[in-house]
Amino acid sequence: MSIEINNESGVPAPQEELVKLIRHILNAMHLHPQTEVSVILADLETMEKLHIEWMDEPGPTDVLSFPMDELRPGTAADPTPTGLLGDIVLCPVVAQEQAVAAGHSMDEELLLLTTHGMLHLMGYDHREPDEKEEMFGLQRELLSSFLGKEAPQETTR
Repeated sequence: MSIEINNESGVPAPQEELVKLIRHILNAMHLHPQTEVSVILADLETMEKLHIEWMDEPGPTDVLSFPMDELRPGTAADPTPTGLLGDIVLCPVVAQEQAVAAGHSMDEELLLLTTHGMLHLMGYDHREPDEKEEMFGLQRELLSSFLGKEAPQETTR
């Protein structure tokens, strides 16, 4: 697996833990061992620019996902072929604000947002109630299995 983390935010973040989480998710979702994922931790200004440019929404957001090869989860018998899954952009400053509001740590919030972003890269969405139920259930399951305890409550933005 090729997992690249680039912290451009100026805020310390648990980069090694994010890599371990992404490996865990790729394995659990049966993606090829050579799947590539990139994570950028961005400052508020950069995140706001991306949010406006790609989502046409004002202000910074917590996480954005940019899928590349449209890879979907595989199975143990039929893993996904190798490819470039895509890029996740996280904003630690927004994550910190959300973590305080939710009553957990910024590191836990970044793990939660990374899991959320990974699912978006694999084609999951939460626009419709049934899609949200499926995606958020899988998000809790993946993060809980990684943490070895109940996942922190997801934030909504």
